[in-house]
Amino acid sequence: MSAPSTVTPGGTGLQIHRIILWALLLVFAAFFLTPLYVMVSTSFKDLDQIRNGNLMSIPTSPSFAAWSKAWSTACTGVDCNGLKPFFMNSVYLVVPAVLISTAVGAINGYVLSKWKFRGSEFMFALLLFGVFMPMQVVLLPMSQVLGYLGIASSISGLILIHVIAGIPSTTLFFRNYYVGLPDELVKAAMLDGAGFWRIFWRIILPLSTPILVVTLIWQFTNIWNDFLYGVVFSGADSKPITVGLNNLANTTTSVKEYNVDMAAAMIAGLPTLLVYVLAGKYFVRGLTAGAVKG
Repeated sequence: MSAPSTVTPGGTGLQIHRIILWALLLVFAAFFLTPLYVMVSTSFKDLDQIRNGNLMSIPTSPSFAAWSKAWSTACTGVDCNGLKPFFMNSVYLVVPAVLISTAVGAINGYVLSKWKFRGSEFMFALLLFGVFMPMQVVLLPMSQVLGYLGIASSISGLILIHVIAGIPSTTLFFRNYYVGLPDELVKAAMLDGAGFWRIFWRIILPLSTPILVVTLIWQFTNIWNDFLYGVVFSGADSKPITVGLNNLANTTTSVKEYNVDMAAAMIAGLPTLLVYVLAGKYFVRGLTAGAVKG
C-alpha cells in the first residue's frame, strides 16, 4: 500500500508569490541597468552605427577606439590630452584624503565612545552638525583658508578640504560602531597596564574591520564623485576626473562624438563601480554591524 502524498498547504500560492517577486525584481533591475547598457554599448560603436541604429542596438563591430580617444586624445576645452591627467589627479587626491579622514575618524570615534570627557557629547553634536551642513556654505571660508595657507588651486588644498569635510561622517561611523563594543575590553586592558594608543592598536582596531571597510568605501565614493569642490578649488593642473568629464562633454566640436562621451563617462565611473562590485557585500555587513547601538 503506497504512502499518502504530502501536500504543503499554500504551496502553490507561495510559488506564485515568489514568481511575482522575481518578476518585479527583474523589471526593476532592467530599469536601473538600462542606462548602463546604453553607455557601454554606445562606447563600443562607431559614429555611423550610432547615427543609423538606435540606443538599444548591439555593436556590430565593437571597437575600443572611443575609449582610447577619451583616455588620451579627446579635447577638454583647449587641452586635447584626454582624461588621463584628470584621472591621475583624482588618484593623487583620493588616496591620501580617504586614508587621513578615515584615520582621524577612527581616533575620534574611539575617544568619543571609550574615553569620554566633559563636553564630549557636545563636541560630538557639533561634529554631527557638520554631517548635515550644505557644502555650498563653506565655499567662501574654505577659499580664504586655502589662500592663507598658500595651497589654493592645488591637489594639497583639495586633500585638506575633503579631509575636513569627511571627518564628521567618519567620526559618526566609528563612534556608533565602537559604542557597541564592550567597555570591559578597554577596562581589562587598562588593568593590565595598556595605555591609550596600545588599546587602540591592539584591541580596538583589529575589531574594526567591518566599519573600516564601510568608511573607506563611503569616503572613496564621495571624494571620487565630487564635482563642486573640484570645480571651485582646483587649478589648471589639479582638476579631478569629474571636472575633466564635464569639460569633455561640453567641449564643442564639428561632430558630436557620443561614443567618446560615453566611454569617458565609463572611465570616470569604473573605479567606484569596481569598488562596489568587489566589496559591496562587506559594505552592507559593516553598515548592519554598526546599526544596533549608538
